[in-house]
Amino acid sequence: MEITNLTIPILVGAAIIDSINPCAFGVLIFLLAYLFKAFHSRRSVLLHGLTYIGGVFITYLIAGLVLLPIISQLGRVSTGAYIGIGVILIIFGLLEIKDFFFYGKGFSLGILPSVGKRIEMLVRKITGKLSTSFFLGVFVALVELPCTGAVYLGILALVSLAGLTANNFILLVIYNLLFVLPLVVILLFIHRVGQTEKFEMWREKYRGYMRLAIGLLLVSLGVWMINFIL
Repeated sequence: MEITNLTIPILVGAAIIDSINPCAFGVLIFLLAYLFKAFHSRRSVLLHGLTYIGGVFITYLIAGLVLLPIISQLGRVSTGAYIGIGVILIIFGLLEIKDFFFYGKGFSLGILPSVGKRIEMLVRKITGKLSTSFFLGVFVALVELPCTGAVYLGILALVSLAGLTANNFILLVIYNLLFVLPLVVILLFIHRVGQTEKFEMWREKYRGYMRLAIGLLLVSLGVWMINFIL
């Protein structure tokens, strides 16, 4: 498998689609809405927002570096591990597609209500220290994995097929930079206009389409992975 001919285009495309995730958008918008009320300085809002996004980025990158050798080792033991991952991706993809037609009905990939309340509580405890926003980013990145982690799992499996090389680290950095890029764009936009309501309305309006795009991506990755192994 040529990593430059196949993995990078798929990785970039997957990162761009995965980055338009309503779960990730929702938490950031809620955080910024609170920060605007808690801090009168837009500079403070910007710094806390960037620090939060930095926490998300670092957590996802470390998670990838931890999971990548594990997936690679499982693949060496049995190619069935990759087929299993492919099946999981297809199932998760179908759940995302279901939400395009029946949003919120039945089981969905999202942040659990109890966890959502915990996030709200942590957001309201943010102080002037940037460390609180950073650790909030770490916490959110971990608990929103059921909502955002399926595509990442597929990409990690795809990268691991090429073997553990120094390029894998660069690929994961690229993926995670692209994943958080829309969060940075949202932060800069909201920082400039000074309000979050319009963006939250936009997220609510188009979240079904976001789910559809992610679902189609997951099904495609799962089918491709199974065909590649077989």
